Amino acid sequence: MAPYASDDSTTGGEADERRSGRRKAARYVVPVTVMGVAAATIGLVPALADSGDPDLPKITAQQLIEKIAKSDVQQLSGTVKISTDLGLPDLGGLESSLMPGAAGQGEGGSSADPTAKLTELASGTHTLRIAADGPDKQKLSLLENAAEYSLVHNGKDVWGYDSKSNEVYHGTASESPEHEKEQPPATPKDFAEEALKAVDDTTSVTVDGTAQVAGRDAYKLVVKPKQSGSTVGAVSVAVDAETGMPLKFTLTPASGGAAVVDAGFTQVSFAKPAASTFDFTPPKGAKVTEEKDAGKGSDKDFGKGSEKGGPREHAPKAGEDLGKGLDGMKTIGEGWSSIATFDTGGEGVPSGKAGGEFGGFIDSLGDKVTGKFGSGTVFSTRLINALITDDGKVYVGAVTKDALVKAADAGK
Repeated sequence: MAPYASDDSTTGGEADERRSGRRKAARYVVPVTVMGVAAATIGLVPALADSGDPDLPKITAQQLIEKIAKSDVQQLSGTVKISTDLGLPDLGGLESSLMPGAAGQGEGGSSADPTAKLTELASGTHTLRIAADGPDKQKLSLLENAAEYSLVHNGKDVWGYDSKSNEVYHGTASESPEHEKEQPPATPKDFAEEALKAVDDTTSVTVDGTAQVAGRDAYKLVVKPKQSGSTVGAVSVAVDAETGMPLKFTLTPASGGAAVVDAGFTQVSFAKPAASTFDFTPPKGAKVTEEKDAGKGSDKDFGKGSEKGGPREHAPKAGEDLGKGLDGMKTIGEGWSSIATFDTGGEGVPSGKAGGEFGGFIDSLGDKVTGKFGSGTVFSTRLINALITDDGKVYVGAVTKDALVKAADAGK
């Protein structure tokens, strides 16, 4: 099913007919700790909306969060612009082979496989056209230079089409609720729901006036960490005043500068899309890859190929060792400052002369640090930092480098 299905809702008159299995937010395509740690939990701080343009009734932060939770738009169409700037290092093209799902384009794979194609949303700026008509009909089109990638869910069928390569991927929509969690977010609601999953007192939440987004009146919800040491500056969500659906999501880092994630509608309509919107027939001459033939990593549940069946044949062994360590993952701290830690059982990251031809390259990507724990390497983005000690322990979170070193020292 399409990753934007969580944007569905009903009008007030249809409230009694809402589906109990309402679409939930998808997981972020970059490491799960990005939103899991950054958005962590929310302590409700009642605040009244400031006067502004448009002039809307006053509302508290808790009321606005409840409005988001009750939003259940079933029919919509529109255009979304999404920009992601994690500040990942330039690997000279190597990152394309390391991104989750990239392996799906290898031998036996297809460039139209959504598990590979949608990882592109993890970086850069993209324009998406989306449409939805209930839980069984959705369409997402990723617009590219002189090309387009479309993902269509219509009933039991899921089609991916890459116009650039003229390749088609055909799969089957899973009925499992767990399947929905495997799809990367593509709309402001996806991101906002991930950020508002739980509540506690580690966060300040306020209503900061009003705005207009895609021609619609909206309230501005601002979420900020109360704790020190977080790399997250603030999360801002523009919430449609009528439907309660998030229209824009912005996550800014504590270090300042451009947003890490900025996703918002530039045009939106809640009218029923034409039925033909969700029709798809493979173009003449297109190469069609069936899900069952897409390679060992595929699974009959659409979108879960990279999670089942273990690592692909050509996946590096280091990745397999890392996966074993995840079974013993623990969490240090709470809320915005929480840190995930686990032991890979390995010998850390090869660096310097000891790392051979890759040692210098690894050193250029990270910063060497020392402490009571010994020594290790910190790999940083604008939001997520990860410390890998020389004895194979990993500490990762949306926290500063100093916070990671302190956590590693406390573990000794």
